[in-house]
Amino acid sequence: MNTAAVDGRKHTEVAVGILIRDEDDALLLSTRPEGKPYAGYWEFPGGKIEAGETVEQALRRELQEELGITIAGAEVWRVTEHDYPHALVRLHWCKVRAWDGDFEMREGQAMRWQQLPLDVTPVLPGALPVLAWLAEERASGEPRAASAG
Repeated sequence: MNTAAVDGRKHTEVAVGILIRDEDDALLLSTRPEGKPYAGYWEFPGGKIEAGETVEQALRRELQEELGITIAGAEVWRVTEHDYPHALVRLHWCKVRAWDGDFEMREGQAMRWQQLPLDVTPVLPGALPVLAWLAEERASGEPRAASAG
């Protein structure tokens, strides 16, 4: 992974899953656990990409660890950067429409299925541009990928 520095700070590479429920296109958000920066803020699930991992491998591992689910696959949809006080992050956003398993909040976080605009606040600042893009896609009637079933 590229860890180019900005102002002497290295990027933390993060895989993020935009889980989309098939029947109503709702988005899954969860809260950041206690003890982490921005605890209680709503976010899309995911986590750091470890050395030697692809984005998909990292997202698969993180969603298993955090939520107890196994995703069918993931492809990067967008990449953004956000400069938080505690970390400079490069976020690899993946739309995920298929998974197996029952959701378990393994880090004590809350979860909610949400339609746009969201009902939950506050939302992690790095997710705000992505929420705007998702809203634009839905407003424009952009066709979504077909799902098997």
